[in-house]
Amino acid sequence: MKPIIGLSPLYDDEKQGLWMRPGYLDVLYACGAIPLVLPFDSDAVDVEQVLSICDGLVLTGGVDVDPHLYGEEPIPECGQIQHMRDELEYRLLDKALESDMPILGICRGSQILNVFLGGSLYQDLYTQLPQSLNHAMEPPYEVPCHRVVLEPGEPLQLCLGVDEIPVNSIHHQAVKRLAPTLVPLARSRDGVIEGSWMPGKRFVWGVQWHPEWIWNVDPMQKRIVQCFVDACEK
Repeated sequence: MKPIIGLSPLYDDEKQGLWMRPGYLDVLYACGAIPLVLPFDSDAVDVEQVLSICDGLVLTGGVDVDPHLYGEEPIPECGQIQHMRDELEYRLLDKALESDMPILGICRGSQILNVFLGGSLYQDLYTQLPQSLNHAMEPPYEVPCHRVVLEPGEPLQLCLGVDEIPVNSIHHQAVKRLAPTLVPLARSRDGVIEGSWMPGKRFVWGVQWHPEWIWNVDPMQKRIVQCFVDACEK
């Protein structure tokens, strides 16, 4: 049977509706999984029931994580915040980590994983780390923006079998202080942590770029998602 992968939903405040970028669904289908967009419901009992039918969890991209969650006041450059989404993903992470469910965090997903586990974020790279690369590219997003260096001997480098890869980049926030239970997977040339993982778990990875935009033109990006889906099948 194919693994069922739950995806945290994106929420449009203006239209008051859930939505999902097709790329997330397409790459999961292509890797042999069944994607399931989760409800925008942070009730602990409901979250536990919904996750009980899932074999893996993808935390998707989206709006900024609330700085209060890592002990800071928002600066003016901090973007839109959705408290309901933060609460939902905290509930999802709590239950998924407790049950050792495979987790893949993408962009915001990697950021909230880091914050949940005790790390912090740059609220705005260009204000707080002005020497950084351009991490917020313009469309089209199906082409690389910069390269990331993979940490030797860590799971991502072993999965891909190369030392660095080109990535797209659509973010203005990033990991500042890495959570104590996470280990770096990749860094950009400016030193920004672009990927991390949690040892001792079946599969808990976060990547700052967007494989769902570029997987059909870059086999390496599909391979990342395939490694996650493979973990969900075991």
